[in-house]
Amino acid sequence: MRKTIGLALIAMTALVALLALVWQAAPETERHAAPAVAPRQSSPDAPSTPSPPESASKASAPEPGDPAAVRSPSAYPVNLEELRRRLPDNLYWTLGAPTDDEGVLRQRAERARQTNELYGKVLSTTATEAEIARYYAERRRVSEDYIQFAELVLAHHRDQLPADQIGLYELSIKLHRARLADIPRDMNDALARRRAKNRP
Repeated sequence: MRKTIGLALIAMTALVALLALVWQAAPETERHAAPAVAPRQSSPDAPSTPSPPESASKASAPEPGDPAAVRSPSAYPVNLEELRRRLPDNLYWTLGAPTDDEGVLRQRAERARQTNELYGKVLSTTATEAEIARYYAERRRVSEDYIQFAELVLAHHRDQLPADQIGLYELSIKLHRARLADIPRDMNDALARRRAKNRP
């Protein structure tokens, strides 16, 4: 029994390490898969931040017959509407907040398509210097906004959140800080490749 548990723990540790390596190596939009419960149709461009249960994005008093009404209103303490008031311009609302709005989902898909297209140009050295700067500025803003969102959640709700959710928010912060640390080098490398290709 102990051997089985030990093997399971080793396998889980290896899986976490593999996911971290994949995140570091993947294109930006591939790194965005949320590590927690995601909305039913999450954006392909949604960065790594745990999403609250879907009922948390609805009104605090669910309609009768809503499955959320069976649970205590305090079952999940993160009030997205309150967070939206505090961070109205945060990209979490554009890219990752739970939604069933088809228009929003289409906008997210289109944004992800444009981001992937620009990333392809950066990789192939066909992007202009302005496009390279725009791509990395957008990456910076996404990571900064997701860090801000996760830190606000933890600052106000750490004591009420389950341990696994705390860990996921902390992991999101760590991964986005690592991305921010890489941006200057990645941008300089992209600019150097473009200039080398266009050098007479």
